[in-house]
Formats: sequence, C-alpha cells, structure tokens
Amino acid sequence: MSLDLASDTPTAVAPAPAGDTRAPLTPNTLRTIVRELAEQPDQWIHHVRLSTEERWYRRLAADEDHEVWLISWLPGQSTGFHDHGGSRGAFTVALGELEELSLGGPEQGLLIRRIQSGTVRAFGPDYVHDVRNTASGPAVTLHAYSPPLSSMAHYELRAGGLVRTSEEGPEQW
Repeated sequence: MSLDLASDTPTAVAPAPAGDTRAPLTPNTLRTIVRELAEQPDQWIHHVRLSTEERWYRRLAADEDHEVWLISWLPGQSTGFHDHGGSRGAFTVALGELEELSLGGPEQGLLIRRIQSGTVRAFGPDYVHDVRNTASGPAVTLHAYSPPLSSMAHYELRAGGLVRTSEEGPEQW
C-alpha cells in the first residue's frame, strides 16, 4: 500500500468499482499505516502548518478503502468529543504529546490517556473520544480511517454521559 505524498495537492478519493464489497481495513492495519508514515517525516513534514485559530488539518491521501490525515495542534486546541461516522481508525503522535479522553463504561468512568510521541492508538467503528493538546508546545499527528470518513458527530459530556449535539460531513472539512 503506497501513498503519494510528494504533491502539495491531496489525492482524490477514487470511486469504488460497481459491486465492490471490499471490507474496511482493520484497526491494526490502520495502526501500521500511521506508524510507518510517522517513521518517514520527509513524506509529510513539509505540509505541516500551525494555526492559532483552530487545529490545522489536511488530507494527505485517500482511496476507496482508507484515507490519511495530517493534523497539527497548538497548546489548548482540542477536537471535543466526536465519533468517526462508523469508520475504523488509528492515529499516532509524530511530534509532541497529546491527551485523549474517552468513556470506559460505568465502572471506569472518564479515562484520560497521555499520548507521547511515537504512541499509536487504534479503534473500532463505534469509538468516541476527545483529543487535546494540554502540553506547552505544538503537536503533530497522523490519522488513518477506513472506510474514508463520511461524517462525524460531536458530543457534550454531561452528568448522564455523552449527548450528541451536531454532525458534520466532508463539505465542512
């Protein structure tokens, strides 16, 4: 599986052939994609931008069964709780460090994970989390999703759990 990241133009999503029943890539396969890409900074570092307004992001590559995103984070920036529209995913912190919040069920409550540079997290299609930069410096992450993202719902954490507040689609990215 190869990605053409030399261009400044993100690759387009190729339409799936009629009748294509290709299964989504597994979280472990997505983990491998982001880990291997993180080990090749010459493939993506020149695309990184920092934005004081909000997280900066750019789709690097996509095809019919997965896509890869590059995201940069300044201190204080976060995603808020969100899902991935039924896609499986994986991400790695290539530079810096982040914090991930997720719900671990009634017995565990809110889970907070510190994600150091080099750490890879993978997840299934129903995963909801909040990723944030609570460190004092910028961070850069690489993300892979399969199938490519079609929507993302956003949630608020309330006393009774997560409450869905909005949904966005590719036209907002």
